[in-house]
Amino acid sequence: MTIRCEIVSQDRTVFTGDVDIVVLPGAAGEMGILPKHAPVLTSLKYGVVKVRKGGKEDIFTVAGGVAEVQPDIVTILADAAENVEEIDVARADTARARAEEALAKGVPVDTDAYLAMEAALRKSNLRLDAARRYRKTTRSPYSEQ
Repeated sequence: MTIRCEIVSQDRTVFTGDVDIVVLPGAAGEMGILPKHAPVLTSLKYGVVKVRKGGKEDIFTVAGGVAEVQPDIVTILADAAENVEEIDVARADTARARAEEALAKGVPVDTDAYLAMEAALRKSNLRLDAARRYRKTTRSPYSEQ
């Protein structure tokens, strides 16, 4: 028995498929979702979504959003999401350095600007940590040959 999983970010569908289990970073902690799960609606923290089918596991980063669980489908509407195998490590590292540099200059007067910098830093750290921990290949798919 499987459960349908759809992971959608603001700009694209990241994953669609029938899986055995979905593990997601819910607001109250990590949640494991199996087929025939009771309906749930939860906000998502920055974290990792794992989907497993048989012996295959796919890992995705999500930067916030919501998840709706129904007995036969899990729909994840993420603010940002990407497969860990697609993470451009060099770009994430550059973004982290840029955010750290901006925050080191001091707290900006504009609260929205500060929150945007803080979110950029959290997202970059999430992407780098996920790539380091879960990537199956050691070489970045975006590195030069």
